[in-house]
Amino acid sequence: MNRLYAILASVSVAALVGGVWVVTQGGQGGDQFAQCRSSQIAGGTSQIGGPFELVNAKGETVTDKEVITEPSLIYFGYTFCPDVCPMDTARNADAIDVLAERGQSVTPVFISIDPERDTPETVGDYAENLHERMIGLTGSMDQVKAASRAYKTYFKAQPADDEYYLVDHSTFSYLVLPEQGFVEFFRRDVEPEEMADQIGCFLDNM
Repeated sequence: MNRLYAILASVSVAALVGGVWVVTQGGQGGDQFAQCRSSQIAGGTSQIGGPFELVNAKGETVTDKEVITEPSLIYFGYTFCPDVCPMDTARNADAIDVLAERGQSVTPVFISIDPERDTPETVGDYAENLHERMIGLTGSMDQVKAASRAYKTYFKAQPADDEYYLVDHSTFSYLVLPEQGFVEFFRRDVEPEEMADQIGCFLDNM
């Protein structure tokens, strides 16, 4: 547990360093999604998200336009993550299923921040085991860093003498719409039903 607390503490600091400053509650005039937001991003949502080029489970290079073809829930993590990533991505998968039961379709996306170990096949198997519709993406370190910078995420591998190193990383999940781009993020303490309710609000107001 001490290790988990240490990771979460470093993640909290890293999120601030990454530029995700939050003022809770409130919307801005002219925002079609104002009633759906639980938080407000300083500088606006246009400061987060953008183009990326990564590699899918088939080893094909794909762009954000090819991946985000419908509302998508994006998470940055890694397959060797012992605790945080499995819990977060399982929560996301549950929210996706709740939305599906309500007739709303959202694609879950998992982007690896550990390309040294996460091959296309590895990340593809990981994503498929979590949810049959989840898209797993990896790439070169440069490609991963570019995607991470676009979404203002943080990651840093811990020093280790073997291949069993851990990677500190931010733990937000990002809702991205094909036309609008990034519209909201979710902390890891949000429950699946609550997440589904909020995502559903965005979908209803597209």
